Amino acid sequence: MTQATHQAAIDQTDLQSLLEEATTRQMERVGALYQRLHQHPELPFQEFETSAAVADALEELGLEVTRGVGGTGVVAVLRNGEGPQVMMRSDLDALPIKEETGLAFASDDTGKTADGRQVPVMHACGHDLHSSCLVGAAGVLVALREHWRGTAVLIAQPAEEIFGGAQAMLNDGLYQRFGRPDVVLGQHNMPALAGTVGHLDGKAMAAATTLAVRVHGAGGHGSMPAQTVDPVVIAAHIVTRLQTIVSREVPPEQTAVVTVGKLHAGTQGNIIPHHSDMEINIRTFDDALHQQVIEAIKRVVNAECEAGRSPKPAEFEVLSQTIALHNDPASVARVRAGHAQWLEESALFDMRPLNGSEDFPYFGNAEAGGFGGEDIPCVYWFIGATPAERWGDTPGASVAEKMAHLEMPHSPYYFPGNPVTMATGIKAMAAGALTWLSVDRS
Repeated sequence: MTQATHQAAIDQTDLQSLLEEATTRQMERVGALYQRLHQHPELPFQEFETSAAVADALEELGLEVTRGVGGTGVVAVLRNGEGPQVMMRSDLDALPIKEETGLAFASDDTGKTADGRQVPVMHACGHDLHSSCLVGAAGVLVALREHWRGTAVLIAQPAEEIFGGAQAMLNDGLYQRFGRPDVVLGQHNMPALAGTVGHLDGKAMAAATTLAVRVHGAGGHGSMPAQTVDPVVIAAHIVTRLQTIVSREVPPEQTAVVTVGKLHAGTQGNIIPHHSDMEINIRTFDDALHQQVIEAIKRVVNAECEAGRSPKPAEFEVLSQTIALHNDPASVARVRAGHAQWLEESALFDMRPLNGSEDFPYFGNAEAGGFGGEDIPCVYWFIGATPAERWGDTPGASVAEKMAHLEMPHSPYYFPGNPVTMATGIKAMAAGALTWLSVDRS
């Protein structure tokens, strides 16, 4: 089928109007699902009720649903003749945050962390919205199935917040069991104007590592420091020295962040402790540079431990890690053109790379994902979540300036689930898939 024939088929069926009508029909059932998921969030790899609700909703649409992929993941397949295979991804897990939104369906639930702590749980990143939009997009594709050909694979992934679920699903034979897709599509909400969609190609999101470090000392009485090795002083030197890695070892044209987000030692002021613990967060847009920065951190830590007379080497543990997201430029252009046609050009905006991170890129990176062969093109975009009235009242001329004054994901006050954002997320995901699925009915 030529591009002209492809375009004619789209025009002939008036797919934009059909897409709007199908989305409207999905909104009531998807809104109810969203409220259910939001009110009862679950922590990573504990999304038992969440995944069951999403799986049930997809089964009701007639999709072939497989539960328990990669632990609590869901895979739903919609086969519709010969054609491309498109994978559409959402996420399931919530965060250990006490919700302060004041919503009638706010979460009061708690959960138990991996280390046994009982914590409040909230969908502060909008994964409940993402999964609801995925169900809605599935409903749209079912409603429009006479207008496309191919296979849509929809996945609800666990444990995105700890960068564990994507690899878990791949390790559970995702592509061997359900087929290797031609493209992988994903989306995330952000505090831009509701109803808009942001695109970016190439470097899109950062690689991220959280590295735990234990520095050993020799504790004792605070009045006799000469008889001790103080791990607090060593840690203080490490924190200061780490700041030179970005300023003196990373080329100015590249981007890196090194943040010591946790530093803990001791129990009271007159006791020199036996060890100090810190957690260091590293972010870059280049995977090779990322490893270079991690090695520099280890070098600095080891050198300061030696300088401070630490009795044994420091201990390092990777708590979480993900690779950088590279949005395939040609595929982004293709999806953006579809969004411009079916959501209108005025709804789209261009984005800059984000220092936030995702485990979504493992689905496209053959080496890192462990599935071999060629890389699979990835396209990941963002949907605005701020209602128009709030957006208009927010200071700033640009999207970035306004966002600086708005609640961000992971805030206890963040709420992206307004109807405009939900409808946009449904349409954006369905339209993204339709840019790949064959629409010629001849």
